[in-house]
Amino acid sequence: MPPVSSFLRTAASYAWRLLVVGAAVYAVFAVLGRFHEITVALFLGLVTTALLAAPARWLGRSLPRSLAVAVCLLGTAVLLLGGLALVGEAVAGESTTLVREFREGLGSIEKWLERPPFRLNPGALSDIESRTGAFLSSHRSTVLSTALSGAGQLVRVLAVLALAVFSAVLFLHGGDRQWSWFCAQLPAAVRERVAVGGRAAWRTFTGYTHGIVLIAATNAVLVGLALYFLGVPLAVPLALLEFLAAFVPLVGSPVALAVAAVVALASKGPLVAGVVIALIVVIGQIEGHLLHPLVMSWAVRLHPLVVAISVSAGAIAAGVVGAVVAVPLVSVIWSVYTALRGTRPGAADVS
Repeated sequence: MPPVSSFLRTAASYAWRLLVVGAAVYAVFAVLGRFHEITVALFLGLVTTALLAAPARWLGRSLPRSLAVAVCLLGTAVLLLGGLALVGEAVAGESTTLVREFREGLGSIEKWLERPPFRLNPGALSDIESRTGAFLSSHRSTVLSTALSGAGQLVRVLAVLALAVFSAVLFLHGGDRQWSWFCAQLPAAVRERVAVGGRAAWRTFTGYTHGIVLIAATNAVLVGLALYFLGVPLAVPLALLEFLAAFVPLVGSPVALAVAAVVALASKGPLVAGVVIALIVVIGQIEGHLLHPLVMSWAVRLHPLVVAISVSAGAIAAGVVGAVVAVPLVSVIWSVYTALRGTRPGAADVS
């Protein structure tokens, strides 16, 4: 039997390692998708901890630790509820005008589609509307059961929020002590490496969280101001949608701006909708070439191809949860690998 070449040995050794890594990554995303409620709750708890750790530490200099954590969490809850109340008031205040503008906009869109090059049959949109009404009437029981199942979904959402708040309280109050206790239970041979990896992971996650929140807030302000000056209704809710969508890299912001373009098309016509579409391109360029390189400089910077693959793999394995968690997870894994590579005997120090 001829001897196996060194090239094949090297290729085989790398191949089985890549297979193991791929299986491990798939298993992680599969677990995230299977227990997505717990995953979302813990992720929100970690995000809240990363955002409020510095304010809680600052307040802890003059207040008891428990009181400082309570003040931070209550202040955050007041800000969130105030923002939701502002959005609700904006929607309620513009509802009558919005309905009228949408009706007029649909009429103008229909007339526009009847002209070249589309040459849509007259009354096609009205026919679609009548068919939609007939479908809802014939499937009233299905729609009602779907609405009733929304009550169960509401209970699950409240349970997730309660677990997220509970996790954030524990992490803020004694997360460092919990981590020290965990490291102390490990064998002495791996204790230091686990501690180094944990510090690198938390530093990267904190940097990523601060950066993505700042980028999302900047995008939301830009979108809100642009829609306001263009006269597009629901500028505040659409800006909030842009803020939330920015947490899904690459695809979230364009999807939110596409919704804004549809609203602009129905309420203000094709010209304003075209301006909003141009806004999608401009904000995408600002985010990709200015905000991400500047704001994410303190976190692990990943190549855009790695970000795209991570988001796609996360969405395939675990849906929206996987798409949101994928990039910070990959960033944390890479930072831990980099930090541990520097702790091997004879390895160079890393800053």
